[in-house]
Amino acid sequence: MPIQGKNFIGYSLSAQNTDNFQSYVPAQHTYLPEKFHPATPREVENAMQLAERAFEEFALLPASRRADFLVAITEEITALGDQLLERAQQETGLPMGRLQGERGRTVNQLLHFASIIREGSWVEASIDTADPDRAPLPKPDLRKMMIPIGPIVVFGSSNFPYAFSVAGVDTAPALAAGNPVIVKAHPAHPGVSDLTAQAVVKAARRTGMPEGVFSMLYDNGYEVGATLVKHPVTKAVGFTGSYRGGMALYKMAMEREEPIPVFAEMGSVNPVVILPETLERKASELAKSLAGSITLGAGQFCTNPGLIMTVQSPSLDNFQEQLLAEMAQIAPATMLTQGICQNYHKLRDEALQQDGVEVVYKYESDAEGNNQAQATIARVEGQVFIDNPRLQEEVFGPFSLLIVCKDMEELEAAFQKLKGQLTTSLMADADEAARYPKLLRLMGSRAGRFIMNGVPTGVEVNASMHHGGPFPATTDSRFTSVGRHAILRFVRPQSFQDWDEKLLPDELKSHNPLGIWRLVNNEWTKEAI
Repeated sequence: MPIQGKNFIGYSLSAQNTDNFQSYVPAQHTYLPEKFHPATPREVENAMQLAERAFEEFALLPASRRADFLVAITEEITALGDQLLERAQQETGLPMGRLQGERGRTVNQLLHFASIIREGSWVEASIDTADPDRAPLPKPDLRKMMIPIGPIVVFGSSNFPYAFSVAGVDTAPALAAGNPVIVKAHPAHPGVSDLTAQAVVKAARRTGMPEGVFSMLYDNGYEVGATLVKHPVTKAVGFTGSYRGGMALYKMAMEREEPIPVFAEMGSVNPVVILPETLERKASELAKSLAGSITLGAGQFCTNPGLIMTVQSPSLDNFQEQLLAEMAQIAPATMLTQGICQNYHKLRDEALQQDGVEVVYKYESDAEGNNQAQATIARVEGQVFIDNPRLQEEVFGPFSLLIVCKDMEELEAAFQKLKGQLTTSLMADADEAARYPKLLRLMGSRAGRFIMNGVPTGVEVNASMHHGGPFPATTDSRFTSVGRHAILRFVRPQSFQDWDEKLLPDELKSHNPLGIWRLVNNEWTKEAI
């Protein structure tokens, strides 16, 4: 049963609330029996006030205590076992293998941030000691580090029920940094959200975290989310979803009396460029890897390769034939929600109706009514693509547009039309790539992650990953939602000038009680001053 009260606003089984909603089962086009209720204004206010009070205590806890909390969350998630996996499969239609892998990634993300905050260098401690004898003016003692900013509102995403949801890529670093989190659960998987939230609450209680360090609220519309973004207690927002949704939240945040950052990951078509010599040498290999990437997870990845760009060549027909043969071997998959499936087919059909667009592959099936995605490949000439901005927009699902340019100059002109992307991918060896420096500059300028000889799907969680990109892929290209540096979204630098040693945070004390790396008088050291 869901937990009511401390740390977590759960759901009610009251049938009297006409706004109650149920879990949709996309593979069966039916609903599960439990009823979830959108949070009331009183529940929203209660969660925000609890978070505000919790911040005063939580931000001051030693990093080791917060790390224990994160580890405890992983233990509680793991303890849910098959119950969590089976509920996710019901609510999303995703295969069990994918869900097992995503659960493992979610656990590893939490452990990753627990390790980071225990090690300590993420606070970027910097110390410049005083020099009272410096002329013409004495030099003050200045010490700087990253500090948490306050309650963070996190919007769960539809396409990752674990890794980008209740205890995912926004919640984990926000808690690690010392910020309370208020999650607005995604209505596409409320049962999974409920189970995960219970795990977080149990972990909070086990490790003695302050009341209000975590809350979760439901809504099957937009009112609760808007209230959370506008609430004066909120200090930042994490969001993964559509361009329309992300920009709506961003505008709300900018119109507040105190504007706050919205770290929104929105849309991306993730163009893949294949240079001609590589197309000739690796047509079969490229066709297989791209077909798998286009259809992975029914195309419901933010890094799905929506554009394949190349030039006319004798090898092109062979590549296209092999790509379509590979696509034909992949069965259709269930999409996450009825709305996502309907929107996919709507946007795909709009793209196919554009002048000059030729359908070269479409999976024909009578199962579309059961939220099965019809994978589709279309083809268009480079100049048509250049002249039609509609073809440069994302179609969220297993769809890719093959853009055939007459030469490399036209390909570069076509690429220049593209806006910011999470990824760009170049299929070429080093010698061939080196002959097109302008193309390399263009591709790099559009991308958060620039890939060579690989497909964009698959996001490694480590310090060198940047999962972000220039607008409109995200609202702030300087930050990543994945990997070590994701924590920097939810902190700010603060300098301490001429403070008494006893009052300084441990990270900035001269004797270095935490044994972390610090920049002391322009030299990195783990030693005491």
